[in-house]
Amino acid sequence: MRAVTPARPRLVVLRALKLGDLLTAVPALWALARAYPRHERVLAAPAWLEPLARHSGVVQRIVDTPDLGPLDPSLAGADVAVNLHGPGPQSTALLAATHPTRLVSYGLAGGPPWPDREHERHRWCRLLRDSGVPADPDDLLLDVPHVDAPGRSGATLLHPGASSEARRWPPQRWAAVARAETRAGRTVLLTGDAGEADLAAEVAWRAGLGADRVLAGRTDLLQLLAVVASSDRVVCGDTGMAHVASAMATPSVVLFGPTSPAIWGPPVTGPHVALWRGRAGDPHASRADPGLLAIGVDDVLQALDSLPVPPRATTR
Repeated sequence: MRAVTPARPRLVVLRALKLGDLLTAVPALWALARAYPRHERVLAAPAWLEPLARHSGVVQRIVDTPDLGPLDPSLAGADVAVNLHGPGPQSTALLAATHPTRLVSYGLAGGPPWPDREHERHRWCRLLRDSGVPADPDDLLLDVPHVDAPGRSGATLLHPGASSEARRWPPQRWAAVARAETRAGRTVLLTGDAGEADLAAEVAWRAGLGADRVLAGRTDLLQLLAVVASSDRVVCGDTGMAHVASAMATPSVVLFGPTSPAIWGPPVTGPHVALWRGRAGDPHASRADPGLLAIGVDDVLQALDSLPVPPRATTR
């Protein structure tokens, strides 16, 4: 009689959010990978993040989960399910409904309370530590992808877009930074997704740069990582690009408006500068946040002057 191979144990992690959210969860995901090396590690997240998730090495498979609707039936019955999505109760209830053997989440009876004012990387590592899994919030670096990508080594990357108007600095200010960097002899490139291509093109036009400097809409996720890794510095708002720069250890200047960098900022031990005027606001507002507008062009240029020359090809 042929021996029956035992089913591989399974770890399911819920993080049905965006690029920056996935990258801030990388330290917790690395901790889970070390704690459960024999488990199949499955991430419930939007399918478009799969190339990045697989490149990171922290999970083996993604089950497409674009939002907090009912979870795919294939996620049911996991040996361990971990809620890295939010404080609950909706996300916790969705995972509980899959009937895992063990559920790790904030908001459970007898479990740790949600740390509302703690940095995003730290709060998920805290959840794991409280559950008996050692986790280091600074374990966030990713390998540089070996892919062909547009761009030029040593460039200054400007990323003017963000998912909400509240976190978008005005195009004319981005253009002023681009002109100053160009006068200093630096190559300026403009990044963004396809929906931000027009904004990037406007900034390039205002700065007197050619269309070849606009990379927005021309890179996939892994190409974006490669472009950032080969650049000297990044300037961006409080958006996913900031976390890409952190993951690639590329020096960055990050402009914060309605949300404090104490929650979403780059690691304080890294080659990064977070600019914030201390004014919290509505991150989903339909116009630029007053605190963000209080950051001037000269503030950004001074921060750029303080950045170190980056090490090359920093990886895990």
